[in-house]
Amino acid sequence: MLTLYDAARCPFAARVRIVLEEKDVEYETVEIDLDDRPAWFYDKDPAGRVPVLEEDGFVLPESRVIVEYLDERFPEPALLPADSADRALVRLAVERFDAISGPYYDYRSDRTAGNEAALHEALGELDATLARQPYVAGREYSLADVMYVPWLLRAESMGVDVRRHAAIADWLDRLGERPAVRSELDLLAETVV
Repeated sequence: MLTLYDAARCPFAARVRIVLEEKDVEYETVEIDLDDRPAWFYDKDPAGRVPVLEEDGFVLPESRVIVEYLDERFPEPALLPADSADRALVRLAVERFDAISGPYYDYRSDRTAGNEAALHEALGELDATLARQPYVAGREYSLADVMYVPWLLRAESMGVDVRRHAAIADWLDRLGERPAVRSELDLLAETVV
């Protein structure tokens, strides 16, 4: 049985939860209090960050590595395309994720009008991408979408009007129809961000 060391409020952990749900993989959760991490948790990840995935003594930290591992370990449904060029585009989109996360964390830590404007500027770039194609990395839902959506859901829960960007609003609506993303929305509704 897989064990996910998790924190409901953490968008990095949300990535892993979404992938596990997409692949219908059974797992157990160990909730980690991010404000008071237990000493034993640093044996799982010396950085003390969630998520961490464990199975039969194999311990793997870092959401980006975990989701790719899960996609290989549980190949159906595939979240990385079969075509190598398309896989590269997914990885490129993931590599460029900092364009959203940086402004998101700036706003989260200091909710000024300037930080909100910077976040909307970054969202505008994502919106332009989604206006050209239905998903972050192309024509199909992929790990790239999973890697972005937790931050947009959390920005929305903080009162940021992410849906003023029409293509992002359409994308969020499409993703919200997926049971895995719906589960994350339900969890987020119960969680303080």
